[in-house]
Amino acid sequence: MARDTVETHFTEAVTALSPGAPRDPSLPVREGTGLTGARCRELFEFQLGSRLLDVTARWLREQGQGFYTIGSAGHEGNAAIASVLRTTDPALLHYRSGAFYLTRSAMAGRLPEEGLRDVLLGLTAAAEEPIAGGRHKVFGHPDLAVIPQTSTIASHLPRAVGVAFAIERVRRLGVPGPWPADAVAVCSLGDASVNHASALTGFNTAAYGSHQGLALPILFVCEDNGLGISVRTPNGWVESSHHPLLCYFEADGCDLPDVYDTALAAVEHVRTHRAPVLLRVGTVRLMGHAGSDVESSYRTRREINADLERDPLVATARLLVEAGLTTPDEVLLRYETTREHLFKMALESSRRPRLVSAVDIMEPLAPRRPEAVAVSAAVVSGSRARVFAERLPEQEGPLTLSQAVNRTLADALAAHPDMLVFGEDVARKGGVYGVTRGLQKRFGLSRVFDTHLDEQAVLGLALGAGVSGLLPVPEIQYLAYLHNALDQIRGEGATLSFFSRGAFRNPMVVRVASYAYQKGFGGHFHNDNSVAALRDIPGLVVASPARPDDAASMLRTCLAAARADGSVCVFLEPIALYNTRDMFEDGDNGWLAPYVPPARWAETHVPIGRARSYGDGRDLTIVTFGNGLRMSLRAAVRLTAEGHSCRVLDLRWLSPLPVDDLLRAAELTGNVLIADETRRTGGVSEGIVAELLDAGFTGRVARVTSADSFIPLGDAAKHVLLSEAEIEAAARKLLG
Repeated sequence: MARDTVETHFTEAVTALSPGAPRDPSLPVREGTGLTGARCRELFEFQLGSRLLDVTARWLREQGQGFYTIGSAGHEGNAAIASVLRTTDPALLHYRSGAFYLTRSAMAGRLPEEGLRDVLLGLTAAAEEPIAGGRHKVFGHPDLAVIPQTSTIASHLPRAVGVAFAIERVRRLGVPGPWPADAVAVCSLGDASVNHASALTGFNTAAYGSHQGLALPILFVCEDNGLGISVRTPNGWVESSHHPLLCYFEADGCDLPDVYDTALAAVEHVRTHRAPVLLRVGTVRLMGHAGSDVESSYRTRREINADLERDPLVATARLLVEAGLTTPDEVLLRYETTREHLFKMALESSRRPRLVSAVDIMEPLAPRRPEAVAVSAAVVSGSRARVFAERLPEQEGPLTLSQAVNRTLADALAAHPDMLVFGEDVARKGGVYGVTRGLQKRFGLSRVFDTHLDEQAVLGLALGAGVSGLLPVPEIQYLAYLHNALDQIRGEGATLSFFSRGAFRNPMVVRVASYAYQKGFGGHFHNDNSVAALRDIPGLVVASPARPDDAASMLRTCLAAARADGSVCVFLEPIALYNTRDMFEDGDNGWLAPYVPPARWAETHVPIGRARSYGDGRDLTIVTFGNGLRMSLRAAVRLTAEGHSCRVLDLRWLSPLPVDDLLRAAELTGNVLIADETRRTGGVSEGIVAELLDAGFTGRVARVTSADSFIPLGDAAKHVLLSEAEIEAAARKLLG
């Protein structure tokens, strides 16, 4: 549907209206509604502003000065939803929420022009745009409690449920949070998105929690225009398919009083009962999905005209005119003057500076303050004696990697009352491998708890908790399971600081039982060696400890980075090394390590992106990580016995890679062998080789990796996984 068609129809429809008898603006705008004439007139201004922003976006695109044309035309009824909420209620909005945003902006005491300018600066990718700074067109503002979302596939719904969860959990724990204790989270989405797995996760998680008596004050708003780009949503689908445990409301989005009254009741239900509600708002979509969309290629003229006849902007104008609160001439004059004013504002916005360098663009991506992280990592709880009533961990003697992680989590939970540990089986059971055993007993089910089996839900809860002032430490049972929900990290977690210039952060440390080589329990989904999808995420910290002492120090670093910088960290724990005790021979206890006491935390701090070197050999550097470290150290001992002087470099951090330490170790020997337990294609070794080449390393480089294969059951796994024998053979070949 062309822009001029919608504008022409509006003009003709308003011109044909007949004014009614004047009505007191303090009274309901019509019988049976709580919406007064005065408030209706105010909301019409926001509806009008939103519509004309869409018109302006198309005009800007024609001038080559606008970069986003997905608009809110036909959805302007969401102004009424904003009006019945508070400006302190956190809002996670989808991309057709123009009228909602303008309404909230004005409700917060800002001038009408400020909300309009926010959107225009986003359309023109201006660096001064207040939320994303020209990086993307999103609705968001830190002063309006509007958290920016890309929202294209309802990926924000799991986080929205996490926000609702965190509102109550913050209150229960008595720790500071950004939202009032009686706040309501609101999350909007389109009808096509209700079919997506992430939306189903959001609905199901809210219902699951509510069913168990958890307070989850969230209002889901499905704005149903019957289309997902060109694909039709069956009539009645949203109503008939919604989760049966979600309280359901429905309103006509083209009838402002109906939206107002229904939304008022829905919000009151959520705020009073602290329970989730789904509000379906029936809308129309005008001017197509976006500026490039040719609607006539998949919709009939009759269908397009039927939507025009339901135009919510015309409907509100008719309501005001028939109530005698304005005249057709006044409406059209207001339309034209606002249109002209917006075009002028748009030209001004298009002349504002844009992002002009990679440095500027990436500045808010993943801020790093290593000194602040080092200080935070050394924070000690005064209640350690109570937490470790039996014996302090540094008094236990050498620990396994599993034990070191457990004790570090306990120390951190004692020091930080806003920290949560959760996931599948982490509470009573203590995790599949016992890593979290005993934590719930010590810290209670408010801080250490089980979730249902849905990785998207686990990460969504973490994202919502993080943006709400908590420090979440979710666990994913196996590395392969992380891929079921990776977009919660890639598309939501890692982008929030980028799209909000650091105004919103979701600090989190995702613990993942990782890699292969575990005995007696095999197969691809429990032995996964692929981290390529993680290393591809900008700004994500990927930690990969192999030894117990590194696991403790690096976990403290990740927790500190999350607190100090809002970092999103993935902490890969090698399953096969969880309970490993020996290094060379049975009973040598060479893989155990003592737990460092707090007095030494500062001196043993492991900064992000720093490797660890073993040995001082001058012939060969073996670069490795994870399970490869133990194999490489064992191989290095045998090579040294043969007269080859070796050193082993444990990368420890897979993103960012410790490039300086890598280059230093490489130059010391001139020969580099990369022992990589991930796959040959897309594995970590490719990045290592690239860094060496980019730095101009002129020595010899070889690599030995696992095969490009999924991992089979039993002993067959040995044929596709990196082995000590392969490391030794490759080393001898490289040394000649």
